Amino acid sequence: MSKYDPTSRVRVTKVDGKLILRWQAEEFSDAQRAANEHGELILNLSPDQPLIRRIGIATNESAPAQPIVQDIDPVTILTVGERNLERRSGWTIFFDKVHKRPHTTHLARLELSSVQVESVQRSVRVRLDGLSAGPFKGELVFNLYPACRLIHVEAVLSTDEDRRAIVYDAGIVSGTPGWNKTVWRDTAGQRQSADGFSDQSARPLALKHRVIAVENANGSLGVFPAPHKYFYPLDFANNFKFAWLGRDYRGLAKGHGFGFRQPLDGDNRFVPWFNAPPGTKQRLSAFYIISSGSGQDAIDAAKRYTRDDTFKPLKGHRTFTSHYHVEHTLEYLRRQQEQGTSGIPEGLEEPGFVKTFKDMGVEIVHLAEFHNGRTPRLKTPERLKQLKLMHDECERLSTRKFLLLPGEEPNVHLGGHWISFFPRPVYWVLNRAKGAPFATKHDGLGTVYHVGNAADVLELFKREKGLNWTAHPRIKGSTGFPDAYAKKDYYLSDTFLGTAWKSMPADLSDSRLGTRVLDLQDDMLNWGQKKYILGEVDVFKIEPDYELYGHMNVNYLRLDKIPRYQESWQPVLDCLSEGRYFVTTGEILIEEFTINGKRSGETAKAGSIDLHVQLDYTFPLESVFLVAGNGKTTRRRHLSVDREIALAGVGYDIRIPKSGFPDWNPKWIRLEAWDIAGNGAFTPPVWIEN
Repeated sequence: MSKYDPTSRVRVTKVDGKLILRWQAEEFSDAQRAANEHGELILNLSPDQPLIRRIGIATNESAPAQPIVQDIDPVTILTVGERNLERRSGWTIFFDKVHKRPHTTHLARLELSSVQVESVQRSVRVRLDGLSAGPFKGELVFNLYPACRLIHVEAVLSTDEDRRAIVYDAGIVSGTPGWNKTVWRDTAGQRQSADGFSDQSARPLALKHRVIAVENANGSLGVFPAPHKYFYPLDFANNFKFAWLGRDYRGLAKGHGFGFRQPLDGDNRFVPWFNAPPGTKQRLSAFYIISSGSGQDAIDAAKRYTRDDTFKPLKGHRTFTSHYHVEHTLEYLRRQQEQGTSGIPEGLEEPGFVKTFKDMGVEIVHLAEFHNGRTPRLKTPERLKQLKLMHDECERLSTRKFLLLPGEEPNVHLGGHWISFFPRPVYWVLNRAKGAPFATKHDGLGTVYHVGNAADVLELFKREKGLNWTAHPRIKGSTGFPDAYAKKDYYLSDTFLGTAWKSMPADLSDSRLGTRVLDLQDDMLNWGQKKYILGEVDVFKIEPDYELYGHMNVNYLRLDKIPRYQESWQPVLDCLSEGRYFVTTGEILIEEFTINGKRSGETAKAGSIDLHVQLDYTFPLESVFLVAGNGKTTRRRHLSVDREIALAGVGYDIRIPKSGFPDWNPKWIRLEAWDIAGNGAFTPPVWIEN
């Protein structure tokens, strides 16, 4: 315990082969009782015993802890597959079907060889060496944060083998469960429960909010995964029964248990799993949450960390999300034909995706319709019919509080895949016969454009003041882009926004999500143009019972009100093109960020840097830093974080003298913030006048 600071707000003692950890469970609470509660975790360090002797809760600092669970073992089940590295993209891959190739599954086993207790600021990390799962080896880590109800458990594993892709399941198991009941909420949000002593074989469960909990007379314990990092990219965001409950899970975890899981076949399309390159430390996380109340209270406590799977309103901002292939227009036409009607088909009065977005607090949604191979070849009459219906439906489904906007992923003429966004309904056909005019007049629709090459596309977006950008850059159908056209006229034009960010591919060794695009943002800025990245989601059909939140991010636009559909949504495009927004997975909000009084997208004077930042976050923070570029290289400057506080806010007012970047004059500076679960937020840059 030489690395343990005895002034830590997590008290650690070693008694009779056991490690006893106690900490305040919550600091900010309306209920005084809850604010005084203390958690207790007792680890067995002797062999042939369950690793966790007890998890309990006490009414105050000096009171004895009452056990919630006793004699349990954390469970990690690792499935190891083979990555296809023959494709040109290498590890930067989505189009892989790992589940179709041979794979092996292993229960992680701990043969304890050493124990190390470390203070990280005033939080504590317990490292138990000797963990192995097939070809992977490493350690089991317990992280505790004062004033936080979470117990953060990580199986940290690495391998020397190449071409490895992985998924994992986690939870807890006990031979003699001390809980009376297991509880969860089904996909409709209804409370469900099971007898804690049932001998039923383990089964998968579809549940809402990803949390499953057990309870007894003393309190409750919930288990859940990292809300976004646990979900590798898929085309579909269905709820694939991501929880498990029962005895002898997968024939490996002996005893009665519960936890979360990944089905090996995903959506049974492209199923890439997680990258696990040789030598990387894969951090397989699980979160436990303690409560003195019922299991439903533990679930409610866990929901606070994702704001109930919603995007919190922020003054002066509107939530905007992009890139959805819900194909509502084609579904509308199909159902009309099936039902023999010319009106709104039954079942589409309010489509499931609209209800889902409204429930999540998303105010503006930008579609990516007609994502199929026929679209570029459609003749004018069929193309215009589809566009007219898409525009009409967007108008019908929009309200004063919700704006649905037309958009497409055309994928022709420029190279790679790209997204279109206009400030009003625009009619354009994606092919142009030789000698045919670029623009014609159409009764009832106005101007109709025909685009047959990149020059036509650029002219269209100039005339209609639209924006386009690279979809999923440097991966999937955009492998090699936007790099390949970074010197083309259409990329250099103000109509080309830049690219879009999504966590893809997934790698559990990275503390940040979507580094593929964050690195590209820095490259584009150093290329010299004002190009930005916005968040994209890139999934297909959406219904209210789907696990959409795990795949979601959102853009907070600096916009006072939602535009009316009938009045043009140019203000939305202006926010994007001027960098007036930030991107987040939802848990971290960048309420304020200025450099010398200037916000993202604006230009600040050179010299000393007066930095002002205000964050609102849920999980304890892991890192907050500035990224700066001088046109050739980038540097980071980390800001201190207080990892011990959860469900809080933090502000920074710092003066960085010019000598803070010696012999190096930044041309732009942006901000990133990440928490212990891999959730994050980032801004476009503030430009520095040189």
